[in-house]
Amino acid sequence: MQSYEVLREAVEEVGAKALAAELRLSPALVYKWCQEPSRGDVDASGARNPLDRLADVIRLTGSVEVVNWLCHEAGGFFVSNPRITNEDLQTALLVNTQKLVHEFSELLLTVTRSVEDDGSIEPSEADRIRRSWERLKSSAEAFTVACEQGLYADCRPAGDGDATGS
Repeated sequence: MQSYEVLREAVEEVGAKALAAELRLSPALVYKWCQEPSRGDVDASGARNPLDRLADVIRLTGSVEVVNWLCHEAGGFFVSNPRITNEDLQTALLVNTQKLVHEFSELLLTVTRSVEDDGSIEPSEADRIRRSWERLKSSAEAFTVACEQGLYADCRPAGDGDATGS
């Protein structure tokens, strides 16, 4: 989906005029954000939309903190897409499975350490829990994407028979 299409759908929920009034912008500008740009010129609609501008900020700074902040504002979180490599998949399956278990154990350990001293979780401890949770989600996403892409389709050692024993 293109940025202007995402904006168009979002704007339809509240109306361009109402959104423009809340943002203290002209309705014409909001309508322009929701228009498909000309193929050769992304600025042809007369105004680059905020999503394209944010994408530029992320691309130019190399920082995803803007995305992290925006996801937090929307009540969610950001997990980047994993980079899947063509390493030995038998090893990768075992290593990635162990990594998932390790990350989950680290999360549990972080929570345990946070509550065992005083029975509560302080803001700094909550931050450590969040970082541990984010690492676990990233590992789980990488593992899931690899599974979806069929990278672990046949990870049996050479010479093993199939599951039926044939």
